[in-house]
Amino acid sequence: MSLIRQVWLLLALTLVLAFAAAFGITVHSARQYLETQLGLKNNDTAQFLALTLSQQKGDATAMELVIASQFDTGYYELIRLTGTDGKVVQERRADPKASAAPGWFVRLMGISPVPGTAQVSDGWKQLGRLEVRSHSSFADDQLWKNTLSTAGILAVLALGLGALAAVAVRRIRLPLQATVQQATALTERRFITISEPVVPELREVTRAMNTMVARLKGMFDEQAAQVEQLRRQANCDALTGLSNRSHFMGRLKVMLGSEDGSAGGAIVLVRLADLQGLNRKLGHATTDRLLQESAAAIVESARRAGSFEVGRLNGSDFAMVLPDVGSLREPAVDVAARLRNLLRAHDPTANAVVGAVRWWHGAPMSSLLAAADQALARAEGRGAYAVELDDTGDGLVLGEDAWRERLEGAVSNQRAKLVEFPLVDMHGAVVHRECPLRLQLEVDGEMVPAAQWLPMARRTQLTSRIDLLAVKLALAAIASDGMARAVNVSPGSLVDSSFVPNLRALLSAFAAEAPGLWLEVAEDGALRHIELVREMVTQMHGCGARVGLEHAGERLTEASGLLEVGLDFVKLDASFVEGLSGDHARREHVAGAVRMLHGIGLKVYAEGVASSDDATALATCGLDGLTGPVVPAA
Repeated sequence: MSLIRQVWLLLALTLVLAFAAAFGITVHSARQYLETQLGLKNNDTAQFLALTLSQQKGDATAMELVIASQFDTGYYELIRLTGTDGKVVQERRADPKASAAPGWFVRLMGISPVPGTAQVSDGWKQLGRLEVRSHSSFADDQLWKNTLSTAGILAVLALGLGALAAVAVRRIRLPLQATVQQATALTERRFITISEPVVPELREVTRAMNTMVARLKGMFDEQAAQVEQLRRQANCDALTGLSNRSHFMGRLKVMLGSEDGSAGGAIVLVRLADLQGLNRKLGHATTDRLLQESAAAIVESARRAGSFEVGRLNGSDFAMVLPDVGSLREPAVDVAARLRNLLRAHDPTANAVVGAVRWWHGAPMSSLLAAADQALARAEGRGAYAVELDDTGDGLVLGEDAWRERLEGAVSNQRAKLVEFPLVDMHGAVVHRECPLRLQLEVDGEMVPAAQWLPMARRTQLTSRIDLLAVKLALAAIASDGMARAVNVSPGSLVDSSFVPNLRALLSAFAAEAPGLWLEVAEDGALRHIELVREMVTQMHGCGARVGLEHAGERLTEASGLLEVGLDFVKLDASFVEGLSGDHARREHVAGAVRMLHGIGLKVYAEGVASSDDATALATCGLDGLTGPVVPAA
């Protein structure tokens, strides 16, 4: 029984006992008073009547008249004169008066006064004994009325005291509920403080809880700062803060091979010409500042394209990967123009060149980089701030309407299937199956991976319907074999106000299978829609499903608010784990991130693990499981 219920029970028992005692004492006192008063009346009447009869000198007729007169003028039930021999000399009796009080009340609480008695004599001669008994029904009526009045007054008092008790209990309950919510929030990785109540004892508890929450939040922030520092040391160029070569190449490899990434985009290489000459001419410090400003200009140019990845490949070479851009020329010309304005302000002889190529899903990374190098070499041959393009890659040639028609046809006819890849724990046991969705865009055509149609699904706002189809297929598969499955949820689906209600209805229809469903939202998209993710987590937890982040790691230290929404797991992006065995700094970063995430109760898995050495290194970092080519297909 909860504390509040115990308090209510104690108050109720106290009130019931108090008012029962008050009611009983009041009614009993009234009954005793009425009985006493009626008994006194009987006795007084008997004494007075006996004195009157004694004055009749034994005249039977006169005595009869006196008794009859007294009986007729009073409210008597019985007046009886008994002789010295015990025989009744005179008697007047009336039928009992009907009482307005209920019969059960009269039987239980009826008034039974003592009859009045007196001796009748003629001088010294005893004539007999007189007994007088008044009607008691009027007293029963009065007692009943008093009982009703007492009950009404006590009921009003009980209601008033109950209201006061409710206010008092509410003053206790609200702070207790706030403390419980605060403790529950801690279990969900949310750090909240509450206002201190006025009740001294509860104020101390709340103050202690707030202090603990503040300390935990401080510890988490400190650990997050350490993880961010380790990330920068492992993945970032020390001078410019951009991705270093190994991390940039890992990110590019993931983009080219991701099932749910982009279908294509642009790779833009930028080279600052004669960097050694600038270093000798301008000095080391000025050259470093020039490189930092150039990196900032490149990032600012890349930001115009939306999502991007920018890295420093070596001393003078920078690279941009821009997913889903339609034109190669626009970003290449833009970055060249920005660098022209920047470099000329430092040294008129400084210059840069730009080469750009188009990439597409599944293209060999070595071939793309070779093409980009060739474009860069051609630009160097043309001179300062030259731009060379290689736009021979496969692009999306269909228009938006054609894509919409193909996608709607595939979804409406459920021409789709889930491709399954096992995710295992560090002992090799299958945790769940990763299930990217593939669509058959043409009747009798091949199943196409998401990277080829997802950009157009986002543009045509069909992601919510596609995600619901993927969830339905996953739930059906869970029903068939009982194996848990993970499905990606596009950030664009969260923006659709009907998506989460439809998803909840779907899970309610598959209530037995819902606990086996793992829903994944990409880190970057989840950060843009934290409140929508929070709502989905709340709704999905109510159905038993789990929600987590995928492709995570790049912005984990920015995601403290996201980690507080009640997520269940985090999957580190493949670019963070590739080549981990040979890079101590990156192992330290991953281990720190795992410690931070474990500290707030999240499971941590790795995506795209390709080598057994990396898998062994991940085990030493404390990960809970992994997926990728290193895991054999079941």
